Amino acid sequence: MLKKHLIALVGLSSLGLVQMAQADKVVDDRWYVAPFGTFVQPGGDRSANSGWGGGMGFGKMLDEHFNVELKGFYQNLSGGIHGGSDMTGGLAEAQYYIMRDKFSPYTVLGLGGMNTSHNGDSGAGFIGEAGAGLTYEVSDNFLLRSDVRYRYNQNFNANLQSGTNEFHDMVVNVGFVIPLGPKPKPVEAEATPVPAPTPVAVADCSTMDDDQDGVNNCKDECPTTLPGVQVSILGCWIVDVKFDNDKAVIKPEYFGNLDNVAKRIQEHPEMVIEIQGHTSKTGGFKHNMELSERRAIAVKKYLVDGTDSPNLTTRGYGWTRPIDTNDTEAGRANNRRVQLEVGGQPQQPLNPQ
Repeated sequence: MLKKHLIALVGLSSLGLVQMAQADKVVDDRWYVAPFGTFVQPGGDRSANSGWGGGMGFGKMLDEHFNVELKGFYQNLSGGIHGGSDMTGGLAEAQYYIMRDKFSPYTVLGLGGMNTSHNGDSGAGFIGEAGAGLTYEVSDNFLLRSDVRYRYNQNFNANLQSGTNEFHDMVVNVGFVIPLGPKPKPVEAEATPVPAPTPVAVADCSTMDDDQDGVNNCKDECPTTLPGVQVSILGCWIVDVKFDNDKAVIKPEYFGNLDNVAKRIQEHPEMVIEIQGHTSKTGGFKHNMELSERRAIAVKKYLVDGTDSPNLTTRGYGWTRPIDTNDTEAGRANNRRVQLEVGGQPQQPLNPQ
């Protein structure tokens, strides 16, 4: 029965070695020493009682799954029907670890030789071992280890016992493993350095004049004015038309100026232009809003001369957008004006004050 159960361990070990070829992830490759104690339960062929022994292993962890190890041992079987035996030998073995963790199960296959002394005679023979075990990692440099193995022993023609030179034993090893050197740590992938953003030069609006009207971008309230036209100090297209107080009638002296404006508009039929009427702060708010709208309409009628110009619109702003003071007659005269805003959305008029 012992022989059948132990043969099953050989199959388990063989399966582990088949999987070994698939392991390629290196996690630990240290050398180690491994002292151990042994309990031996001999098969019926020896006609001997169980015994004890011990030994030392020296090995290397090759990769995530595979160890190789050389070990020597001494074991003694107490007397039975045929008397006791002293067994001294060594093995070269391969251990396959199903996984490496705190608890790490493994299978093992080993081949070697053993000298057996029995009743004053001795003989050298071949041994093969197969089994399974586990390790428990106490620390990076200390592991507990135990396994159970089937051992096949062939003494060839030594004839130490009558009837057979072939023996089958069960071996249980208990010991520990001391890896030499620090445990390799997983290598963390280096983060790809992120290049520092290229400094973006912040343009100084005071040095820029996108619509080339002579007013820098910081002050320009009409940034899309046509180049070359007359503009106010705020960069808006000013039509040089001044109105008498409370009037919306264009005086003949301004016809030449309006003719030049009409020519520029004809050169840019795609432009959307708002004709804006303005007043000085004299009189009521509602009256000035209506007056400024009439001034804008009067200028539009002159510019289009009866033609359909959908890109020209009018709007009155009353006194809400002055360009000069309303405290002097000269300032109020400047505020009684018409200006043209090209593109964009005009501001909403302010509430009356």
